[in-house]
Amino acid sequence: MLHRPAVRDLLRSQALDAPPARDFAAALRRDPLLAVVAEIKRRSPSKGELAPDLDAADTARAYEAGGAACISVLTDRPYFGGSIDDLYEARHAVEIPVLRKDFTVDEIQVYETRALGADAILLIAAALPDDAHLTDLHSLATEIGLAVLVETHDDAEIERALRAGARIVGVNARDLGTFDEDLAAGERLAKLIPADVTAIAESAIRSNGDAARMAESGFDAVLVGEMLVRSSDATSAVRGLAEITRVARS
Repeated sequence: MLHRPAVRDLLRSQALDAPPARDFAAALRRDPLLAVVAEIKRRSPSKGELAPDLDAADTARAYEAGGAACISVLTDRPYFGGSIDDLYEARHAVEIPVLRKDFTVDEIQVYETRALGADAILLIAAALPDDAHLTDLHSLATEIGLAVLVETHDDAEIERALRAGARIVGVNARDLGTFDEDLAAGERLAKLIPADVTAIAESAIRSNGDAARMAESGFDAVLVGEMLVRSSDATSAVRGLAEITRVARS
């Protein structure tokens, strides 16, 4: 059995030897259109099973055909029913960048994410309450070629994300404790993100109207999962979102 230092060193070597990442940050710059990060999501803690039998590769191809800027893949199994196999299959099925969405709290997970071929990684500010730890993981991910989406839920977390060096900030409209959703909070928080930092609206987007509302408040992109995996035509659903015009933040 490999001990932790050996596992870390092995994954670090694999991460550094991985082919160059696709440019996740550049893919989100679609002015004046709203960028769509289309998510492969089998289940959710609040809604239960969504699409347990989806094929990750076919779903990714459908998203790409609809004009998705990037793909998000949930790899957490206990809460979301995901796996690293979903990530691998989606990444090899499309040409657009792929985000690994999981509860990343350790440097080993950062190395693993790059070694698996992901182009971007999620860091959740609420799961990383220590500022130094958040900054260290962000710096490490950047150093090995990953784009970093830092997820926030309130004013203080946006400030922490920016201090950590975040160039891509997500605002999750769902309260992680109660699962309550509030798009109005996203509208307010978007104004706290500098115009030169990419802003992504996450959660509670279940219609083109919801996405347009986020675009009008200044978000550069939306991350959408439930709406898409429940759609009978994911390609058309993505296309409708990708045709929305956004309003630039001042």
